[in-house]
Amino acid sequence: MGEPSTRHRLLISVILVAVMALSGRLIWVQGLDASARAQEAIDQRTVTRTIPALRGEITDRNGTVLASSVERYDLWVNQLQVDDYLAGSTTAEVTGVEAAAQELAPVLGWSESKTVEALTGEAGFQYLRKNVEPEVRDAVISLRIPGIGADRVADRIYPAGSVGGNIIGFVGSDGTALAGTELSFDDELSGTDGETTYERGAQGQIIPTGRQETTPAVDGQDVVLTIDRDLQWKAQQIVAGAVEQWGATGGSAVVYNSRTGEVMALAEYPSFDPNSPGSSDPEDLGNRSISNVFEPGSTGKLFTLAAAIEEGTVTPESEYEIPYEMWFDGHRVKDSHQHPDQRLTLAGVLKNSSNVGTVQISETLTPEVRYDYLKAFGLGETTGVELPAESAGIVHPADQWTGRTRYTTAFGQGYSVNALQMVSAVGTFANDGVRVQPSLIAGTREADGTVRPLGEPESTRVVSSDTADTMLALMDNSVDDETSSAAVTGYAVGGKTGTAQVGDGTYTASFVGVAPADDPDLVVGVFVFGLDTFISGSRAAAPAFSELTTFALQNQGIAPTGAAGRELENEW
Repeated sequence: MGEPSTRHRLLISVILVAVMALSGRLIWVQGLDASARAQEAIDQRTVTRTIPALRGEITDRNGTVLASSVERYDLWVNQLQVDDYLAGSTTAEVTGVEAAAQELAPVLGWSESKTVEALTGEAGFQYLRKNVEPEVRDAVISLRIPGIGADRVADRIYPAGSVGGNIIGFVGSDGTALAGTELSFDDELSGTDGETTYERGAQGQIIPTGRQETTPAVDGQDVVLTIDRDLQWKAQQIVAGAVEQWGATGGSAVVYNSRTGEVMALAEYPSFDPNSPGSSDPEDLGNRSISNVFEPGSTGKLFTLAAAIEEGTVTPESEYEIPYEMWFDGHRVKDSHQHPDQRLTLAGVLKNSSNVGTVQISETLTPEVRYDYLKAFGLGETTGVELPAESAGIVHPADQWTGRTRYTTAFGQGYSVNALQMVSAVGTFANDGVRVQPSLIAGTREADGTVRPLGEPESTRVVSSDTADTMLALMDNSVDDETSSAAVTGYAVGGKTGTAQVGDGTYTASFVGVAPADDPDLVVGVFVFGLDTFISGSRAAAPAFSELTTFALQNQGIAPTGAAGRELENEW
């Protein structure tokens, strides 16, 4: 190795080996494996970005927008490219970041120093400003500053504020559906995101001759509700007033079309504004009208009487001796107020809301038969309305009606329901004895503007037409059109109050009725929860029922009935 000639030969050998290795690798890369290497290079410089779809609108039955996604943009910057900005002239004295900041600052409403700071750095991608309006985006892009771009995003807004908030629901800051119709119909509303794919250079710039592909986003479908915005607003105002007046913890109001199953208002208090759900109590972000269950109280007497009439064990002319209190198999049942012994017909039992009389009527039926009727009226089962977190309530099987429960179930105690269930059940009498499944969704709006229904609501015949007519007459008789707090000027109204104590010691007061009673179009229910003391439904709920029903009838253009109604119609 010490000989120069030996070292020389060894060096030449090493060089030859290296040249042969490099040559072989070059032949492999450029010849045998050229396509794979080229594809690897393309993959490394190819970028795919999402184009978000705009969420569909939610509207009321008349097309009034209740939820909408407005087009917004997130501005971004590749700081490595801004230095190439020449402000439109190759002779400009100020170029690069300083020139870009001078042009951009007024558009963004920033100071030049803040804009310089945002444009300076080594970041290949950094958000510049998020959620800007299309006009701002267009103004920024028109400056043609290298490295500045924009991605379309959507901002969800609710123009009616808290009106219908408990029905509409809301989405999170990232657009994820979290409650209400937004959640139930997320698949229809959300649409399909698109994407754009392009090749970029070392500094992030788009390569004009490179691969560029774009798949447009498909925006979501519009969902049309059955509610009327004005009626919903009024219902919320009325139920809020009743809750505040009586010092209750909450309340619900329902306006329902018994023939079609359409829920025209589903209001509650407290509620929330879906524009800022975080500012409300989490307990107020759901829908008490379907999730809050309670004993219906005296309103449940309607189902006992209807079952007995349908089974033929009683008639409207049947008479009963009604003491203030009466013992049944060792269990004491009493009426709500002290009174001397009375002799009442079926109509009198209902009008006086007698617990004793109702139990006498119920004893003409077996508990099993009464249980079957409660289930047929839809109690103890979810209504199927298109909102999350509905409670089915509780109706125990008849073989569990032990002791006093056998008798309390006759007058609306010993089982629980939700507000919409009760209104739907009473609506059976207004629809010729047929109960129609409630619905809040009219359908989805097609591209041509037509509304595609979701399908026919399920219908169940519960009692005969004759029984339904008899029940309407009994309910009409229970509401004095002149003196009752539930009366509606110009219209015949039928209904029933309800008051019951719940497990926490508070009371629920309610009134559910139909109007016009001689040919019902609407069923309206008002429910006041969390009363500290016993306050009858005729005091706490009936006046609110009267006010809401009056507005609903006029809102829907339903003509007054009877002679007084014709006089009122002439005044309109």
